[in-house]
Amino acid sequence: MITTNGAPEGAGLLAADTGMGAVTLRVGDLDAMIRYYRDAVTLELLSHDGPVAVLGRGTTPIVILEHAPELRHASPRDAGLFHTAILFDTREALATAIYSIATKHPGTFTGSADHLVSEAFYFTDPEGNGIELYFDRDRSTWSWAHGTIEMATLHLDPNEYLREHLTEGGASAAASGTGLGDAVVGHVHLSVGDVASAREFYVERLGFETTAEMGDQALFVSAGGYHHHMAMNTWNSRGAGRRALALGLGTVEIVVPSADDLGELGERMGHYRVATRDDGLTLAFDDPWANLVVVRAAG
Repeated sequence: MITTNGAPEGAGLLAADTGMGAVTLRVGDLDAMIRYYRDAVTLELLSHDGPVAVLGRGTTPIVILEHAPELRHASPRDAGLFHTAILFDTREALATAIYSIATKHPGTFTGSADHLVSEAFYFTDPEGNGIELYFDRDRSTWSWAHGTIEMATLHLDPNEYLREHLTEGGASAAASGTGLGDAVVGHVHLSVGDVASAREFYVERLGFETTAEMGDQALFVSAGGYHHHMAMNTWNSRGAGRRALALGLGTVEIVVPSADDLGELGERMGHYRVATRDDGLTLAFDDPWANLVVVRAAG
């Protein structure tokens, strides 16, 4: 477990406008993974340069695929990615993506839930990486008590959801492998070895705020009062140590509003003796399980 020696004078939280950037995955079959995220998940192929493919919406990267056929799959008990959560701007856009996967890769659906703050549908891509596709309810409907947000896991029927929200235009778009509306990485959920170390790193050092906890099983953190930008759980990975190089999660990207915010974070991580790599544009560091986190300023 990592320890905290006290915050430096003036240290603060991550800026309220902090958000998540693209998630990088190391993949064994690049062509198959491009087809899944493009044709089923309905992301656009923004670029494909040799071993690297970038998929997203508009000009916003969401998933970066790096071809690494020499690597093997990690054990399901290892630390790493639990899921990448893609946030859609409308229920119609979400329903279109759900319908697209249901018609092209129905075996990758793993469940759905009403979380009170959001409506979520879960999948596993062809190489075992978890995916959440979701829509946020309006923030005015979220319930907070003593700094903790109320979330739940309630039944959400995917067929009923499609009946209510899939339009003719959405069905037509899904059939042609295109999507509707905008989408971004809303949050990233990690598998970790223990929650206490996750809290000390992501809250005490990195500067997120805790929004919800499930004892020693899971932690949810955010900036600016979002329900969560990141989560960490031990459901499959309790006791896991540092990750070896393997297929799966390559990089988690966090986007802060300005270069000043990036500089302040660098000073804070230096105070805690976290080894960082600063190339002038990004700040990169490993969490306690060797998950690579890269922080950049918006724009």
